[in-house]
Amino acid sequence: MKTATSLLALAVAAPLTATAAAADLTRLASVPVGAEITGMYLTEGGDFFFNLQHPSTAITGPFNKATVGIVVDADFNSLPGRFIASPVPGNSYAKQTVQTAVGTYQVLAQQGDFAETVPGGLGAIHAADGSVLKSSNDPDFNGFIPTGENEGYLFTNWEDRPGGMSRMKLMKEGGRWLVDAEDVKMLDFTGVAGTWVNCFGSVSPWNTPLTSEELYFDDTVEWINPEYKYKSDPEAMQAYLGKPANPYDYGYIVEITDPAGAATPVKQFALGRYSHENSVVMPDQKTVYLSDDGTDVVFFKFVADTAGDLTAGTLYAAKMTQDAPAGSDAATTGFGVEWIELAHGSNAEIDAWINEYDGIDAAAYKEGETPFISAEDVAAWAAGTAADNRVAFLESRQAAKAKGATAEFRKMEGVMANLRAIEDGTAPYVYMAMSEVAKGMSDDKGDIQVSENKCGVVYQMTFDDAYSIDTMVPVVAGMGYDKNNAPNACSVDGISNPDNVVVLNDGRVVIGEDTGNHENNMLWLYTPASM
Repeated sequence: MKTATSLLALAVAAPLTATAAAADLTRLASVPVGAEITGMYLTEGGDFFFNLQHPSTAITGPFNKATVGIVVDADFNSLPGRFIASPVPGNSYAKQTVQTAVGTYQVLAQQGDFAETVPGGLGAIHAADGSVLKSSNDPDFNGFIPTGENEGYLFTNWEDRPGGMSRMKLMKEGGRWLVDAEDVKMLDFTGVAGTWVNCFGSVSPWNTPLTSEELYFDDTVEWINPEYKYKSDPEAMQAYLGKPANPYDYGYIVEITDPAGAATPVKQFALGRYSHENSVVMPDQKTVYLSDDGTDVVFFKFVADTAGDLTAGTLYAAKMTQDAPAGSDAATTGFGVEWIELAHGSNAEIDAWINEYDGIDAAAYKEGETPFISAEDVAAWAAGTAADNRVAFLESRQAAKAKGATAEFRKMEGVMANLRAIEDGTAPYVYMAMSEVAKGMSDDKGDIQVSENKCGVVYQMTFDDAYSIDTMVPVVAGMGYDKNNAPNACSVDGISNPDNVVVLNDGRVVIGEDTGNHENNMLWLYTPASM
């Protein structure tokens, strides 16, 4: 086997692939009308999970409820080099079902299942008084933790406010996966004050699920604004806790420790607070890349003090340098990446800062003022005159912008790598989905000034021998956007609003959509030109 140094050198030296032509993409699957593809997860054994999030309730048949499932009769670690693509759904049946090019989609569970053992059924989130606060139809991240040969626990996010996560015991018999109905539960997050919009995620190299809190409050004071249009969300969290919620308790990566046992959640505050789509830990078990979903958002990196321990380390934010003139095509324009250090922190000290904001509710709201971290506080921290580094960890996006990092990304989605493929040199890259390239990325200001692409782009990134990303280039881009062609405003021969990605062992990349620009969301397989 090549040494780690030589493999990392390969990551730097290998030429990056050009933007994918249609021939580089194969349609793997389509899902029912209204459904988003979430929860893509590849096991060591080649099993491939994905979910149907919020399918249309008007569908007739089995797929009109949120569904957690898996592709059977196919080994995603050994997919054929060429196969017949799944066609664009052309009739009512195809538009209301899951169509696959390889294998068959098997339903494992649906919203409301297992009500005999799970109060309120799968996806139920309870208020402090024990009543069902909501039944979520938004399954997202899946992470499989093996407990033996052909068995293990499947963790699934339920992307809601408050957030949820289920754990189901699975066993594989005769090529099919079975759920042990007696070993299914919704995790208890009350010990960490609940969770918020549990989105995508990953499994750490030490085999713990990392669920992501997607926090959309750009201005923290809105949390207590009685006139805020989304005030029902903090109110739901108050009902969940039985007391006013502290906004600084939300917006983190949450690690599920002892996943096959007590499954205890730990909020990893040191990785920063923002709208986490997901995180991916690199092979050194110290370097973590983190995506931030929304408008004018930031790409983050965290380097832990100790391998396998995310409780303390240094947080960084990316500074991008465009490699082509302003206005260049988003499908061909890449970037150099540098990293700006924000601060070093630990869970213990950050938790103490968070606790200082407990008990602040709507009674404290005054127009034009804030009882939380203010713009003046951010400026003082950036100037080096603040008493501590709380700004870096509690208002990470503002901190990054104040330090000169690039805060222009639009709808930054999943960031992912295949650690095995990195270590053996097959795919020494990190990939990221950008659901659309618009607004701060396509205006005439700042570090990023490329053409608009409303169908989205998938980027490939290289890194140096310290696992520090240094380049970012587009390899797959959506095409043919025309709003007059709805419901397929983006060409059905290409991606539309990519949400998350999974890198296979052979270096090919699975891309899942979350789009209103394809009538049926699609799953794609991208084959790099180097293969």
